[in-house]
Amino acid sequence: MDSVVEAARGRKPEEVKSAARVLEVLELLGADGARLSLAEMAAAMAVPKSSLHAILRTMEARRWVDVDPSGTRYSLGLKALLTGTAYLEGDDVTSLAGPVLDALAEETGEAVHLGRLDGTTVVYLAKRESRHALRMYSAVGRRLPAHASALGKAVLSRYDPAEVQRRLDWPLERLTPNTVTDPDAFLRQLAEARLRGWATDDGENSVDIRCVAVALGGGPGSDAISCSAPASRMDDARLEEVAQAVTESAHQLSTLLKRLGLH
Repeated sequence: MDSVVEAARGRKPEEVKSAARVLEVLELLGADGARLSLAEMAAAMAVPKSSLHAILRTMEARRWVDVDPSGTRYSLGLKALLTGTAYLEGDDVTSLAGPVLDALAEETGEAVHLGRLDGTTVVYLAKRESRHALRMYSAVGRRLPAHASALGKAVLSRYDPAEVQRRLDWPLERLTPNTVTDPDAFLRQLAEARLRGWATDDGENSVDIRCVAVALGGGPGSDAISCSAPASRMDDARLEEVAQAVTESAHQLSTLLKRLGLH
């Protein structure tokens, strides 16, 4: 009841400290997949090593974290993988997108992704590999800055400028020489994407990779489909062709989700 009252007053209920620290451990280890020492984690979380060590021992016993043979460096455990897999299996959009992504990958021959906006980043929920030997690196669960990815810009283009400015961290980070960081220029990119129905990433996240993406649904949302390829295989004419294919695929999936009352 207290939490309901606090929420009604516009305040967040207080976090349970021990639970919050467990979640911080998972978020920290999941940020880039690196193995971290107790000292590194304690410093990053600003908590005493003694209390963090007790938390890690409990998480290790329950297989949420693993420790290396030296007993000094920690990483995510098997339970984290199983939970992440369960999320994907239970997600309606991801489950229904499979055949659409398969068909788009077959038609274009290039890497295809389903992504979801999460804060200031986009997370890959599903992918299909390119048939070519020269291909981009990607993986389900990988995060990309929304402002430097076609997926992120496709979703953000559905929001008004004020909402975009509220959602992103300013100043925008420059990942490559092509990354657009000027606020006015970035908002112009979104306006162009909104007008034509698809967004692009021209080497803004990874040099020499071009990508086109289309958001799902007819209004503000969080999901989009993209197709990416090395710039050597994606000149402007090819980009236009791929954009049409991605648009048709996004429309097909959006229609299915709407018919099932899921979007």
